Amino acid sequence: MLKLTHDYKFWFVAGSQFLYGEEQLKNVARDAEDIVKKLNESGKLPYPIEFKGVMTTADGITQFMKDVNYNDDVAGVITWMHTFSPAKNWIRGTKLLQKPLLHLATQYLNKIPYDTIDFDYMNLNQSAHGDREYGYLNARLGLNNKVVYGWWGDEEVQDEITSWEDVAVAYNESFHIKVCRFGDTMRNVAVTEGDKVQAQIQLGWTVDYWPVGDLVEVVDAVSEADIDAEYKKLQELYTFNPQENSPEKFESSVRYQLREYLGIKKFLDDKGYTAFSTNFEDLKGLKQLPGLAAQLLMRDGYGFGAEGDWKTSALTRLLKIMAHNDRTVFMEDYTLDLRKGHEAILGAHMLEVDPTIASDKPRVEVHPLDIGGKDDPARLVFTGADGEGIDCTVADFRDGFRLISYPVDCRKAEAETPHLPVAKQLWTPKVGLKKGATAWIHAGGGHHTVLSFRITEEQIHDLGTMLGMNLVEIC
Repeated sequence: MLKLTHDYKFWFVAGSQFLYGEEQLKNVARDAEDIVKKLNESGKLPYPIEFKGVMTTADGITQFMKDVNYNDDVAGVITWMHTFSPAKNWIRGTKLLQKPLLHLATQYLNKIPYDTIDFDYMNLNQSAHGDREYGYLNARLGLNNKVVYGWWGDEEVQDEITSWEDVAVAYNESFHIKVCRFGDTMRNVAVTEGDKVQAQIQLGWTVDYWPVGDLVEVVDAVSEADIDAEYKKLQELYTFNPQENSPEKFESSVRYQLREYLGIKKFLDDKGYTAFSTNFEDLKGLKQLPGLAAQLLMRDGYGFGAEGDWKTSALTRLLKIMAHNDRTVFMEDYTLDLRKGHEAILGAHMLEVDPTIASDKPRVEVHPLDIGGKDDPARLVFTGADGEGIDCTVADFRDGFRLISYPVDCRKAEAETPHLPVAKQLWTPKVGLKKGATAWIHAGGGHHTVLSFRITEEQIHDLGTMLGMNLVEIC
């Protein structure tokens, strides 16, 4: 299984000033430490938070932000204006910050102590206007920071912090994504094209071309013993369904897909790639288009894009990181149900859909593929799941990368498709098929997408904002 992320943590600081005296600053630190301790103990956070002190001077804040930038273990900063922190102190440090920032607009106590409240209490609990001073500065600087508002002990607030942590880690990991393109994009197709240099500048994605012949050498060198081991694992995980194929043909096809799986994995791992694309128009030296092989690699956490679609490949990897590889898959708008009351998109692909969304036990089957001119490939056949999700794509325009998304209602296919042996998933945009699809088309959204049952609309918005993408949110 491919490691999804570095072992990240987040740094937490409180903002204050010397006006209130040393005793109050000790209380600020005490309260902040307690919040951090209890947030970590909540069991909700995917990544731990470390309290790094009370910030009171411009020099201290600037040095703190520099330390954040140069510590690879730190994915971002959480700030809390416990008292009134003069925002001019934050200007230089905040301008230097190159990692995600969450402004936690909270208060240590969740109530007003009417019977005991006095000026000492007021001096110590000034988040109500400290947050606005700090917020003004961030707005003035044009930051793409997150604001989470509410009492830190509430489950809703903790869930928002949890979601943001996943997005912030994905942002950091975006600058480590390397896509290996085996062959170019499909000839004459427009939407899969894109500016790879701009993608590296803005999104951090490194996109490299490698000749299929170089991959063939690695695939051909995979040992029979390694294939034997993977074949046994496959039998334990999935149902083998030879159907009309002879035992020899079925086993040969499955074993060749496992050869491709192991070969592609070795190629990617040896060269540091975490995502890849293939193209059925460029398979010289390979006996089959990678089908089962691509599905198993996506199951393991690698990104994938068909027909040379490197943008979707990188997006798949990025969203898998954000979703902890939970039910987040490469997908394609395949065909439509336009009947009243049944409006839906049937998502599928020739071969390559990730089995982590399967509602039934996937079946290993071998069937002809009427494209590519190669041997019959093995693939996993299954039905998707019911639930709510979000569907996303990236398109490249002259004015930048556009992240297009809509929330969807997912459901299983209404019937089996005995003559279409593919993995399949139905979904309908929450705004309705007609309105959603029309808006998608107007926005220039392509047919390759990433579908996730785990990621939320807010997370997609936050990710696109962090990365400076143009957002089209169809909701």
